[in-house]
Formats: sequence, structure tokens, C-alpha cells
Amino acid sequence: MARVDALLAARPGAARPDGVREWDLGVGTVQVLPLRDGKRVVGAELRVPLVDGEDLIREVLTEAAGLAHKAQLRLFDPQLGEVLTGSATERVVEQYLRTEHYRRTAKPMEITPGLEEAMDRAERVNSLGLPSERMSLTSRLVLFAVGGFALIYFVMSFLMAKLNGE
Repeated sequence: MARVDALLAARPGAARPDGVREWDLGVGTVQVLPLRDGKRVVGAELRVPLVDGEDLIREVLTEAAGLAHKAQLRLFDPQLGEVLTGSATERVVEQYLRTEHYRRTAKPMEITPGLEEAMDRAERVNSLGLPSERMSLTSRLVLFAVGGFALIYFVMSFLMAKLNGE
């Protein structure tokens, strides 16, 4: 990531305090952020906004390939599951356009009535740090013991009645 940061520092854009770098490509802005596996940085992630048109994705692919070559890194597309070469550009553009088309045409998800309000209430209760509504361990043990003794009592009563001929 240090090599990528050094190369991006010389290009138009700005680094944000949260570690994300905004890379201005002229036709649009791309976010570059560290890709982590646990706490270890394993690469850089390029986030391309979904816009109607393929100019931005083509520019990103061209510039990112040049950046990866200079940094001696590989450019990998997780949707295709492969390292990108020049011949993969059209497949990446097609996938991008399919995703962008879906974003424009898909119906918004319908939420079960009342679910959103219930989730908001649950989040507020959890954020207040209120104790949960579960029984304490001692209460559960006492109820278990009482239930166990009641079960033993009824079984013994039944067996005694059978022995006495009732």
C-alpha cells in the first residue's frame, strides 16, 4: 500500500483523514483504500461509483493498470476472480454496465411493515446499555431444580401408587 500511496500522491486527488484517498481521473473520482485481511493490509481496493456510462470504468482500468505496473503489483478483479490483463477490459466493462443497469432498474427491497421501527428500537435499547431481559443464571438454576424435584415427586408418586395396587 505504501508504493500505491507514493504513486497516488503525485496524481490529482486528496487523502482523507479516514485513510481513504480520492483519486481524480478527470471523468470522475475513484476511492482508493487499504484492503485488509484481519489487521494485515493485503492490497488496495478501488471503489468506482456506479454512473451511467463506461468512460469512467475504462479510464480507471487504464490508469490502474499503469499504476499497478509502476508499483510492480497485480490488478485483480474480484467479480471476475482473475488478475486483469489488457484482454479483460471488455469483460470488466460489461460486468460494470450490468451492475449499473441493475442499480437503475431494480425495484427497492420491500421491508416487512413495522420491521424497520422494531430494528430502530432494538438498536436504541442496545446502545443505551440497558440490561438484557434474560433471566440470571441463579434464577435459571432455581427453576431447573424446582422442575426437577417436581418431576421426581410425580414419578415417585406414580410408582408408589403402582406398588400399593392403586
